[in-house]
Amino acid sequence: MDIKTFQTVAGSLPPDIAILLRGPTGIGKSMLAKGVADNLTMPYIDVRGSTMQEGDVGGYPDMEGMKENGIMTFCMPSWFVRACNEPVVLMLDEVNRSLPGVMQSFFQLVLDRELGNDANGVPYRLHPETRVIAAINCGNEYTVEEMDPALLRRFWVVDLEPTKDDFIEWASGRLDPIIVDFIRQHPEHLRVDPSSVEVGTVTPNPASWHRLDTSLKHAELIETPEAGGFYAICTGFVGTEASIQFVDFARNYSRQVTAEDVLDNFDEFKDKLEDMTTDRVNALINKVAEWTKDNELTLKQAKNIKSWSNMMGDEVVVYLWNTISSTQNLPNIQKLHKLIGSRIVKAVQTSRNMDK
Repeated sequence: MDIKTFQTVAGSLPPDIAILLRGPTGIGKSMLAKGVADNLTMPYIDVRGSTMQEGDVGGYPDMEGMKENGIMTFCMPSWFVRACNEPVVLMLDEVNRSLPGVMQSFFQLVLDRELGNDANGVPYRLHPETRVIAAINCGNEYTVEEMDPALLRRFWVVDLEPTKDDFIEWASGRLDPIIVDFIRQHPEHLRVDPSSVEVGTVTPNPASWHRLDTSLKHAELIETPEAGGFYAICTGFVGTEASIQFVDFARNYSRQVTAEDVLDNFDEFKDKLEDMTTDRVNALINKVAEWTKDNELTLKQAKNIKSWSNMMGDEVVVYLWNTISSTQNLPNIQKLHKLIGSRIVKAVQTSRNMDK
């Protein structure tokens, strides 16, 4: 499942339906859970099972209380008490890397929505509106415990397969445009399966690109890829192969054409646009579409897109139209339809005639 579908469905499920996110490390499972909480305007509590002992989940015996009344009760962890007292999104992370006792307590929490007990033997229950999201790492590169079918059926199970478009949509406005454009043009470097390379090899994933962005900005190197430290920082986060290509891309980034260059300075960049290879044109189309998603084209900007489209072959023009249409920004679509609509219809008809 891609991230957009998950975001559409997750918040609409009943609160008592637990969600299980499955996928490799670094693809954003925790961030997705935080997104559910943000969308519902609820507090977010992240509980990492791999760092806990059994009592950290199920509680520890209240020895002082037992001395007074002879009844065994448990002192429950603060995160659980809060989830009982008010609605929260409770994230149980790294469930299948937890100790068996921790895992069993998590499962009781998911199955029964309760843990421990008071002096009358009544279990402490989660607030009716509290939502539980669990996450597990899966793949041949992990040493984890398997979950049996009896447990899986208690969850809405999601096998996450984030796409390049998912990452670009999330990263735009958060990460530096250099990283966003690099992934847009080199999606093969968004994530490399660790099991496909030698054990211990550093490979990129969405989380590592995020950390790379943070580190390059902190070191004030994001705009100076020629500096020695730039490549060294890259290799530590995304590995050698991705770093070599990213450094080369970053060094030439000043030559990249932006959406604003097409829309506002077309005449100035006309020669550069004519010399572009198809893959770079397609990447630039994505940039322009991204701009049009949240902005309204002026007539002059729309005419500049038409002038640019005159440089394209029929197949690329259709891709331009389809990509901008997918933004569902109706005023922009209407402006462009008046200018290039007949060209699109002709291109589609030509393609159909060739297929006959």
